Amino acid sequence: MPRSIPLFNKYSLATTEILYWLPDHPNLLQAFIWQTMDMAPDFPSIQKFLTHWEKNVQARIHSIKVASRALLRPAEFRRVDQVWTLH
Repeated sequence: MPRSIPLFNKYSLATTEILYWLPDHPNLLQAFIWQTMDMAPDFPSIQKFLTHWEKNVQARIHSIKVASRALLRPAEFRRVDQVWTLH
């Protein structure tokens, strides 16, 4: 019987960058960067935050970037036992 994975193992650090304009400075593109623990690929915490932004913040969003360890992983390395050089 497979063991169930605890819910907290599904969370990983997610970084969100939001570029936006404020109504009183329409020519100035501003950035808001936020990090939270969230579940990829749906990101419910980020979705909830963006819903709050739409309803309560007067700034108009230009773009949103989300990076997460669950989406981006470092390259894997393997140990090399021998190296041959051909001439």
